[in-house]
Amino acid sequence: MKKLYEKSDLSFAILWIIIYCVVSIPIRGSLGDESPVMTAALAVIAAGLFAFVKKFHLEEKYGLVKWHGSAGDYLFFIPMLILMTGNLWGGIKLSYEGMAQVFAVISMLLIGFIEEMIFRGLLFRSLLNRDPVPVAVSISAVTFGIGHIVNLLAGQGGMETVVQVFFAVAWGYLFTFVFYKSGSLWMCIIVHGLVDVFSKFAAFNNQSENIYVVSTIIISILYCIYLSRKPTALKYELDILLKNQQNEK
Repeated sequence: MKKLYEKSDLSFAILWIIIYCVVSIPIRGSLGDESPVMTAALAVIAAGLFAFVKKFHLEEKYGLVKWHGSAGDYLFFIPMLILMTGNLWGGIKLSYEGMAQVFAVISMLLIGFIEEMIFRGLLFRSLLNRDPVPVAVSISAVTFGIGHIVNLLAGQGGMETVVQVFFAVAWGYLFTFVFYKSGSLWMCIIVHGLVDVFSKFAAFNNQSENIYVVSTIIISILYCIYLSRKPTALKYELDILLKNQQNEK
């Protein structure tokens, strides 16, 4: 793993995406989110990611640190927190009973951590060193959204998956901008995890789902425009890296 990372952090990111998909999709399709097997598999992946970052002291690079600046600089993350509750707008209903609901909740929290670490941490950071910022942001966001097409393999309906892709792309842009501007991934991890958790407590109906999707797209656009005018934490870190590389030459 370390040798691959040192050789190409982009290849390293892609490898983790493959591992995540290969492990989670078959389990999710056959056993479901409520399976303890699913929870255990996700826990192993999350532990592997966290251990790698901690072992090689990459917390700052991958955002496992407090955000730069005051919370007020990011509007106290209120747009994210509002959208985080969207799955509950149609009412509350447990998706499972007993321990199955507990396992589903834990799995959703783990997915929030894993997907943010992979798509915003590993993938976006590797792209940021190669491509212009708009390209890196877009690839991270769109890849995250398109990645939800794999839900078809887990038995999800076609139209539901299409809507979820657009929904996920909007969240992808929002999460990526927050990480890029704040330098911290924690708020993205927390919000992402709770969005998924609340989906397991949601009494879904078409009207509330449509309102949520439209609201997510509109608020994400406005929030990203606002954040685009704020100082950039990761740009500062990238400048330091480039200066260090130049000094070594």
